[in-house]
Amino acid sequence: MPDEMSLSPMPEPGFYYHYKHDLQGSVNNYAYEVLGVGMYTETAEGEAPIYYVIYRPLYIEARVYKLGKLFDVRPLDMFMGMVDKGGFKCPRFQRIFDVVIRDLEEIRDQIYPRS
Repeated sequence: MPDEMSLSPMPEPGFYYHYKHDLQGSVNNYAYEVLGVGMYTETAEGEAPIYYVIYRPLYIEARVYKLGKLFDVRPLDMFMGMVDKGGFKCPRFQRIFDVVIRDLEEIRDQIYPRS
């Protein structure tokens, strides 16, 4: 039997921009760190598993940050899906591969200090 998780595209851990990211704004507006993917454990045998992306905001204005530095959780299909932005289709979340990663790592380490 093939690995069920290999059937869906999965986001790699790392930094992502939400489609609402404003290029004219701060480097961390609508920026997130994807920590991994989890599976809902109460799925009955034989039912399709339900996967969720676990991620956290890199801006302190985010609601989950204000509520105690909680994580965001979104269904995998929604996270990996497309949205309409000004009449054009674009990914809901886009992986960040450029030099801003260093800036985002510094911001992450400031707002989520390691104990």
